[in-house]
Amino acid sequence: MHAMPPMPLLKRVQPSVWIALVWAAGAVFTFLIRIRLPGEQDPAVQPGVLLYRWDGLITLALATVLAVVGGRRLPRRPLTAMAQLLFASALATTTLSVGEIPLAQFLAVDLALFFVASTRPRRTGVVALAMALGTLAGFLGLRLLHGWNVGTSAEIAVGMTAVIAWLIGNSTYQAREYAEKSRVQAAARAVTAERLRIAREMHDTVAHSMGIIALQAGAAARVIETQPVAAREALSSIEAAGRETLAGLRRMLGALRQAEPEDVAPPSGSAPLDPPPLDPAPLDPALGLADVDRLAATTTAAGVRVDVRWLGEPRPLPPEIDISAYRIIQEAVTNVVRHAGTPSCRVTVDRRTGGGLSIEITDDGHGGPRGGTGTGWGLVGMRERAALLHGDFSAGPRPEGGFRVTATLPVPAPPLSLPAGVL
Repeated sequence: MHAMPPMPLLKRVQPSVWIALVWAAGAVFTFLIRIRLPGEQDPAVQPGVLLYRWDGLITLALATVLAVVGGRRLPRRPLTAMAQLLFASALATTTLSVGEIPLAQFLAVDLALFFVASTRPRRTGVVALAMALGTLAGFLGLRLLHGWNVGTSAEIAVGMTAVIAWLIGNSTYQAREYAEKSRVQAAARAVTAERLRIAREMHDTVAHSMGIIALQAGAAARVIETQPVAAREALSSIEAAGRETLAGLRRMLGALRQAEPEDVAPPSGSAPLDPPPLDPAPLDPALGLADVDRLAATTTAAGVRVDVRWLGEPRPLPPEIDISAYRIIQEAVTNVVRHAGTPSCRVTVDRRTGGGLSIEITDDGHGGPRGGTGTGWGLVGMRERAALLHGDFSAGPRPEGGFRVTATLPVPAPPLSLPAGVL
């Protein structure tokens, strides 16, 4: 299992900085309770003989260096870092003339335990907790073997803080792991929902083609004896429609068999999203690139101007490519209206690309779906459509500002028809 990514709150400050700050706070507290503060008649704790001596101060300095080095190693080598922090805690305690490792010297270890338990697999967190508790027990045992006084009650309290730090970190890890699994499942549902849309569109397209074939066949049957030329033309139309429909079905079904929804997951580190609807609203399968201008006019009337630019000469497209191209444009324009916060966007349809169709939607807004994360379920659907057609898809912020969605869909060569005489 891979390590979970760091939490957004702790991304701003490195763990080594937190460890150094907490160690410094513990050291300051250690000195404060050993001097008489305002309102006190005596210090809360009497300072040990070594505390202010040169050898005691050198020991504290060495312990501090060890703690800082351990904090820097925490993200890459957590168990090594824990060992260094634990040794620093025990080393700093030798100058304090106390019978246990005080909590002030163990706060950095508690924080490191939280980091390890919340960002690493459970096995690593359990080992780190065992190291911490073992160090506390070993410190008491060593003093008992030498007949020195020990602060068992205080050490039990310090051990409880270590267990609590681990529990909080482990709960954080479990919550984030569950959220990540939920995101993956939601992404798979989004892909499944988009495939259902595509399947329904293909069903209606095939039904439309079969209806035309049936009408043409009926017409050919009625005039085959009296008007053989008209019958031949009707049969040629039947052949062309049948070949085109069959080719589209083969492309789409082949792609659907090759791709699995479970393989699709949203990018790591993105914000949580609401799950997509499992039963998408019915779509009009007749919509295609010919309806882009009408979509632009409707969106412009609603308050966001859509400038459409056509490049290249119009040419007939297979139904699944025509429909998917329109759906990608429709979803991208919808994202602009919902999320970009801009009064206009640009749609470019390039039909000049050899063997393909290029689409680009750009805007000057403040980012993509969900505040610029670029991971909305609409993008998942657009990417799935392009992938099923063996095309390319990309979406992301532009360097000059705004957002760009691009898709390139390969357009297969039209199916070959038989010579007119071979019927």
